[in-house]
Amino acid sequence: MAGDTALLVIDVQVGMFREANPVHRGKELLETLRGLIARARAGGVLVIYVQHSGAKTSFLAEGTPGWPIHTDIAPLPGDLIIHKRTPCSFCGTGLKEALDSRAIRNLVIAGIQSEMCVDTTTRSAFNFGYGVTLVEDAHTTFDRPYLPAEMISRHHSAVLGSWFAKLKKAREVSFQ
Repeated sequence: MAGDTALLVIDVQVGMFREANPVHRGKELLETLRGLIARARAGGVLVIYVQHSGAKTSFLAEGTPGWPIHTDIAPLPGDLIIHKRTPCSFCGTGLKEALDSRAIRNLVIAGIQSEMCVDTTTRSAFNFGYGVTLVEDAHTTFDRPYLPAEMISRHHSAVLGSWFAKLKKAREVSFQ
């Protein structure tokens, strides 16, 4: 799996952990991601960070305090950072070209928000022909008026796992 695989970490940025409206299970997510990233690096697997650049008034606007990738999982030299402006990590970003130039055929996907960028990127990766593993305990979102975050994430794991991705818990993901 290692040589043709990349770990894709989507939108785990400081602004997602705001005190007023933090992402669900934020501390657990960061801990899980730290472990995945460490195992990926140890296995020689490319770690790709996707960083959302929101509108100028957004808490994820480029250059604002919320925009940087969270320091608990900060990129290292050799990691790839992809900037995006839409929910799809492939749309207008050069991600596909970067993967294809490195002969990456499999993606392990984790990050924020389950129903937006994680969902859209997972479906797009599948449609481009990549093998996709969604780490079901390494993606999350925010509570919504219509549904709690935990239910949103569980629902999207079930839907994506029924067609677009293999579901695995973080402890089951091997980068060997």
